[in-house]
Amino acid sequence: MKRLFLLAAMLLVTISSFAQDGKSIYQKYSDSEDISAVYVSPAMFKLIGKLPDIEMNSGEVNFYPIIKSLTGLYIINSSNKNINAQLYADVEKFIKSGRYELLMEAKDSGETVKMYTVGNDTVVNSFVMVARDGDETTFICIDGNMNRTDMEKLLAESIN
Repeated sequence: MKRLFLLAAMLLVTISSFAQDGKSIYQKYSDSEDISAVYVSPAMFKLIGKLPDIEMNSGEVNFYPIIKSLTGLYIINSSNKNINAQLYADVEKFIKSGRYELLMEAKDSGETVKMYTVGNDTVVNSFVMVARDGDETTFICIDGNMNRTDMEKLLAESIN
């Protein structure tokens, strides 16, 4: 029985070490040919969070509550046909391995955009967007502990 428990524990550790996250996808693809990559660190979010309210369109929108809670932003944009399929597959595997919930899917003339989030009723821990448009694939992952109410308020303010 102890051997079975030990084997199960080792298997779980091995599986979790292969699980991907936004950072690992970024690291895997960021140095590839025909890839645009952007990473924004927690230190940058702290710096941005100290700026005054940011104006969006014609109204004032306070991004501070969201920005101060972010811990990472990873963006990969690929125009490399050989990488696009693997990048999309890795993102799909990443989404399926977590507790992500599909927020939205849009399809139009060969373009597909999917948005996912993970969290609970009060906090959003991660937001992921993956888009495919012809020869281009884009992956965006935003990590943090974003207050769901602040995010909803921000969205409502930006629409008005």
